[in-house]
Amino acid sequence: MSDDAFQLTPQDVRTHDFARAVRGYDRAQVDDFKQRLAEEIDRLIRARIQAEERLKSAQDQLRAYRERERALNEALVAAQQLRADTKTQAEAEAAIVLREAHAEGAKAVDRAKLEEQLVRERTDDAIRQFNAYVASFRLLLERQLAEVEGLQAAARATPNRSVAVSEIEVGAGETR
Repeated sequence: MSDDAFQLTPQDVRTHDFARAVRGYDRAQVDDFKQRLAEEIDRLIRARIQAEERLKSAQDQLRAYRERERALNEALVAAQQLRADTKTQAEAEAAIVLREAHAEGAKAVDRAKLEEQLVRERTDDAIRQFNAYVASFRLLLERQLAEVEGLQAAARATPNRSVAVSEIEVGAGETR
């Protein structure tokens, strides 16, 4: 028998007539069995259709879930790549900033050393100038003192001594 012989519909079962035989089956029982068989086939067909619809729906959902899973996996891979790229870029930028900071620090130290050297040189120059000023002032004072002493000696040697000596002595800080 081929598979086509078993492809019965409920209508085929209901309308099928059997040949009459003298000693056959009870017609009412056969009709009742045919009716129950047609109803069962009808129920099975509806159940199969429902199962096929659920299967199709499940397959559609599965396909949608697989597409979502694929999209999520792609997004996850993209996010991981973005994270790695961002980390690499941040590390590169940090290295650049660090190099620039070191360079700026070195420049600041060099400028500070130059300024310190300049201040030291100016301080040394100022000390030399001060020492030279003090030495020349000392010489000036010593000359002036020698001149005052010379004037005092000259005043003592002159006859009008009382007026000249007293004025010179007061000017020199001596009193008689």
